Amino acid sequence: MSHNDQFWLKGTPYTNSNNERFGRMFPNLPSFPRDTEKDREALLELGKKGGIMDQTTKNLDNPNIFAGFTFFGQFIDHDITFDPMSSFEKQNNPEAIENYRTPVLEMDHIYGRGPFADPHLYDITTGGVKLLVENVSSEKDSPYDVPRNSQNTALVVDPRNDENMIICQLHLAFLKFHNEMVDYVMREGVKHPFEAFEKAQRLVRWHYQWIILYEYLPLLVGKTLVKDILANGRKFYRWRNKPYIPVEFSMAAFRLGHSQVRPFYKVNEQFSAPIFNDSQDLSHSDPDDLRGGKRAPRRYVEWGNFFNTGTGTPQLGKMIDTTLSSPLFELPFVQPPKSLAQRNLLRGLSFGLPCGQDVSEAMRIKPLDHRDLSDVSELGFHRKTPLWFYILREAEIHADGKRLGPVGSRIVAEVLIGLLQADENSFIRQNTNWKPILGKKGKFGIVDLLKFAKVV
Repeated sequence: MSHNDQFWLKGTPYTNSNNERFGRMFPNLPSFPRDTEKDREALLELGKKGGIMDQTTKNLDNPNIFAGFTFFGQFIDHDITFDPMSSFEKQNNPEAIENYRTPVLEMDHIYGRGPFADPHLYDITTGGVKLLVENVSSEKDSPYDVPRNSQNTALVVDPRNDENMIICQLHLAFLKFHNEMVDYVMREGVKHPFEAFEKAQRLVRWHYQWIILYEYLPLLVGKTLVKDILANGRKFYRWRNKPYIPVEFSMAAFRLGHSQVRPFYKVNEQFSAPIFNDSQDLSHSDPDDLRGGKRAPRRYVEWGNFFNTGTGTPQLGKMIDTTLSSPLFELPFVQPPKSLAQRNLLRGLSFGLPCGQDVSEAMRIKPLDHRDLSDVSELGFHRKTPLWFYILREAEIHADGKRLGPVGSRIVAEVLIGLLQADENSFIRQNTNWKPILGKKGKFGIVDLLKFAKVV
């Protein structure tokens, strides 16, 4: 093995060769509901099209969170969890299900295993120092896309980063962010390309982690809780040998983003469309919805429509509550059930999640009053409620849908902060006094990242 090969292996991320598994934050709590035909029918009724959760007229905008953060949350989720093997048709043991991502906020869905092991992700004209970005047209100022093969399949580590146009364009922004960072560190005096890659990658990861900790999390859970966990420690998310992804987080609490999705987005001056449209032919080269896997001149994002970039009018995300946008009840690319709500509820059942009330009591938090859940009483869920639905309703009751309630906030904040604290390469572990080198006066957010990447 050459010296250069050794460098690339040294710089590659922690991979799932260590057989990452999911786990339980509350292993002693009983599952709810039981996996019976009656219980499955009740969950399907709760999450059906036209049912309790499909209430477009009640699906209000969240004045505190811009629409782009919905997809930034999706990007984070794809960084730390990928479960292609489990089924909601049968019971799954979390400790036996392999997680194809690593429980580290390191963007291995961007970098893969590095230039040596995944050269197709890298630009060979730069010696593999930069990530591959493909121009879709020779015309000046034409949109860009992620690299694709001849069948339009995106050359990305995680195919879910191409499941809709907005997450795909965010993936592209991070590719460009890395490439601009390589140029930056070389201008700052790093001459050796391998060293430039290593330093740029570290800075990209640290700026990304900073956004999660100091911009994204406070929007979801409030600054007070973030400060409390950093100062006083975690209470419930703990591990013995290495961190894991709790199913209470991945199958319930962090699925809050599904309630934030708008039914319809303006993505640029030429193109506005529903997030998904079940009536569109799957083979259409440029459908009138925002599904991924397509390349066409109008399929690009103007980020001023999603974040406060100073240009355009940013759209707002939807409230964090128990209503989902109607297109999510007719997903175009899956086998039945096509309702995302039904799929989430069945996923919670198959992993044996505890009910929301039991988790709340285990956290010493007063559970929701059963009258706050009267709309699900006929289904038998008002006193014991599926965890995902409970966390969404709790946000609605305790925070007017503008952020998570106490149970959801604690789970999400402890896991994301815990992953940073467990990672010996994170900025928290490497340098507690570190501040972003970009942005102004130590402040750095997603808009600063997009501007540095030159996509704004």
